[in-house]
Amino acid sequence: MDLHDRYRVKPDSKIKLKDYDPGETAGIKNKKEVESRLEQCLKDLDELQYLLYAENKQSLLIVLQAMDAGGKDGTIRHVMSAFNPQGCRVTSFKKPAGEELAHHYLWRIHKAVPARGEIAIFNRSHYEDVLVVRVHNLVPKKVWSERYRQVNNFERTLAENGTRIIKFFLHISKDEQRQRFEQRLTDPTKLWKVSPADFEERKYWDDYTSAFEDAISHCSTRWSPWYVIPANNKWFRNLAVAEIVRDTLRDMDMKLPKPTGEVWKVAIE
Repeated sequence: MDLHDRYRVKPDSKIKLKDYDPGETAGIKNKKEVESRLEQCLKDLDELQYLLYAENKQSLLIVLQAMDAGGKDGTIRHVMSAFNPQGCRVTSFKKPAGEELAHHYLWRIHKAVPARGEIAIFNRSHYEDVLVVRVHNLVPKKVWSERYRQVNNFERTLAENGTRIIKFFLHISKDEQRQRFEQRLTDPTKLWKVSPADFEERKYWDDYTSAFEDAISHCSTRWSPWYVIPANNKWFRNLAVAEIVRDTLRDMDMKLPKPTGEVWKVAIE
């Protein structure tokens, strides 16, 4: 079984994250084993993005979600660096403010979806509206529970109009999160990345786990699948995400457009 099939959550599956080992590496023993495999995959991604841009008929949306310190930024830096930034846009969704609060929760998301020929990466996403709002009781259960259906309909509309969607939950253990927080506290270059709010949110680990389980279970669909990626080992996380993105792009069966007229006959003076 390849990594694409191994970590994809089948539609209508009721998952429990305790059944997924965040330290798993699919039989790969160490970082050195994946170096050449990842290098080739990144080259493939570069070529596939060129094809996506040239065809200009489809787009790709990549959603990254995780617990705090789960590796969203690192995944973007190490995997998505394969893409030409002219055709790839990263959007980080913070706490909604200003104009965003005057619209429904999907308004700011829809604004950021990729155009034809483009790749969009969401660092956090519309799923915050069934995660944070649930854990902190910001809206009633009747409101956030309806959002699973709304999100599925939204994503289906995108898919039926040429946007392929893949969603990654970067799965780390609570001990791994603690170690990453401790590393940030002792590294002057990373100290800015940690705040008292991170430690406060850690108290809600079990609540967030339940919220993620329900979001993934309700919203892993044929047209917009979720992947639970073991992310304790950053090198394996990068390989798994890269290969799944590559396989998805390949599956989009993109073709180079035909040249305009008989351009090859044009004499260049």
